[in-house]
This record gives sequence, C-alpha cells and structure tokens, in this order.
Amino acid sequence: MKGLILAAGRGTRLRPLSYTKPKPLLPVANQPVIQYGINHLYNLGIREVGLVIQPGQTDMFNEYLQLENKEDLVLHYIYQHEQKGIAHAVGQAEEFIGQDSFVLLLGDNLFDEPLFPLKEAFNTNDIHATVMVTKVKKPKDYGIAEIKEKKIINIEEKPAKPKSNLAVCGAYIFDVHIFKAIHSITPSARGEYEISDAIQWLIDHNFSINYVKASKPTFDVGTMERWLEANQWILKKYALPVDNDQVENSVIIPPVKIGGNCIITNSVIGPYVSIEPNTTIEECTIKNSIILKNSHLKNIPYDITESIFGENTKLIGKDSKNLSLHGLFSDDSSLIFSDADETKKESNE
Repeated sequence: MKGLILAAGRGTRLRPLSYTKPKPLLPVANQPVIQYGINHLYNLGIREVGLVIQPGQTDMFNEYLQLENKEDLVLHYIYQHEQKGIAHAVGQAEEFIGQDSFVLLLGDNLFDEPLFPLKEAFNTNDIHATVMVTKVKKPKDYGIAEIKEKKIINIEEKPAKPKSNLAVCGAYIFDVHIFKAIHSITPSARGEYEISDAIQWLIDHNFSINYVKASKPTFDVGTMERWLEANQWILKKYALPVDNDQVENSVIIPPVKIGGNCIITNSVIGPYVSIEPNTTIEECTIKNSIILKNSHLKNIPYDITESIFGENTKLIGKDSKNLSLHGLFSDDSSLIFSDADETKKESNE
C-alpha cells in the first residue's frame, strides 16, 4: 500500500501568507500541517508517499518537511500543472500508484485520528474504497455521506436537504478502480473534477464503499480561524514544558510551544501560543496566536490575540493607548506603532 497527499491547492483564504508558502507547509504547533499526515502514513507502515504539488515548489517542501528518523521513507513529487479539483490531482498520480491500493490524504487537513481503523475497514472482503467521515453541526456546508447497512450509498456536496450529518473529512483508501472513475466523470458546475463525483461513480457501478467514523476532531486548516483552532487543539494535547533558558522575567501560561533560539523577555505568553525558532519577543502580552520564524515583536502596548504573524515579521511599539491587536500579517511585514492615531506599516502584501 502506498500513500498520496494532495498539496497543490492555492490557499486563497489564507492570503497573503499562502502567496509565499503552500498552505500545507503552514505550521500548527511549529510543525507543517502536511507533516502530521506524513507521520500518520509512516505509522501505518507506508514507506512510499507521493506528494502532489505545484511545479517549482520541490525545494520549499524539502526545506520545511521534518523527516528525521524516517530514513526508509521515500517521497515522490508529482506535479499538478493546473488546479482542476481533488479528483484531477489524484489522477496525476496514476503512474506512481500503479496497481497498488493507496491512502489518500488532503494536505491541508489535520486530524488526530490513527489510520489503523481506516486500513482495517478497507481490508474487509470486496471493498473497493473506504472513506473517513465525521459528525458535523452544519451538514449543508460539507460533502455528506448517506449510509445504509454500513456502506456509503450516496455522496452529495453541500446538500440542501442532508440525508445524514456525516461529512467526508479528507482521509480515504482506494484501489485502482478510482482511476477509471476519475477518467469517467466530467467537471462539476465550478469547473473541477470532484472526488465525491468519482466516489459516486464507483457506487453507481456497483463497487462497494464503506466508511469509518472519526472519533476525534478534524480540522480543515483553510481559514485563519480554523488554523488557530487547530493550533489550540494540538498544543493542548502535545505541548511540552517551555525551556526556562529561553524566558527571562516573563509569565508563560500553558499550553505554549516555543522553538529553538527564541528569546522571551518581560512578556506574558499564553495560553495557546506557538512561536517558531529564532524569534525575539520583548514587552508583549500574547495569547491564542501563531508566530512564524525569525520574527521580532517588541514593546507592544496592545494585547495581541487571535493573530498570525508571517516569517520575518517586525512589530515595534512605542507609546500608545491600551487596545487589542489581532489579525493576519504577511511574511516580512514591518509595523511601527507610534500612537493610537498614527501607525506606520510597511509590508510586501
């Protein structure tokens, strides 16, 4: 069995950060989103993984992926030259997959769910695909699976009248028949080849599709709010105590993740803050935020909350009123606060 992770999306809802870095490489608790998927596949025993990415991004993925202690893992880069949907992206990997079955993950989806139940369900007799689903509060916003006798009999994208509250959540296992399905479908109304349409084609042609239910939260890290929510969840579960050598005259409110070579002085950090390496923070109060590497935040009189700062951000404050600062700041942003009415901002947005 092989693994396939799709990572060629544009990430339009996370611009401007996704202009400079693919969305699956954005960090959750200081680890790229896609890294969690690679780890799941590796723990399942898979040693060949295809990554579907945009042309020209290979070096960036090589730079950000953390593959220590995985010397036997082989990554294959597969290029999607046009973004025409999930099924189209899977189709680019047909030669890599060959005749093997494979686990498919979406590179911008994060879930804390082991894949062993997915594999076990797929290995039952006469099953051609297994889909992971999760209960959702607003099924009209998702691809919804209709269930009968422990099998999926219909999948509908964002149905006006949902037939269940079980949404497809970005983890699948397929055999090679999925490629016949992909070649047989036509683009949807939005001009994309939908994986839900390919699965429905299999169902309509009497291939058996079963499912497993995710028992833990899943996150589509596609918006700032969902990214922060995912960061909260992972920090709550896995954050380790902070190295006191990095902290001087500061208060740390767990859970917090601080990368290497960081300096924190005269600040209040947490809860739910992740700080990537080589970052300096002085005279700041920060909670529920993500700060990417090589940033410098100094003397900010605002409470910084629900914020995401891109790489190499410089945020310098002087005298100002006690307000709240929150938002998304692109890589290489430079902001200097002189007072509440006069703020200078230099950015590459």
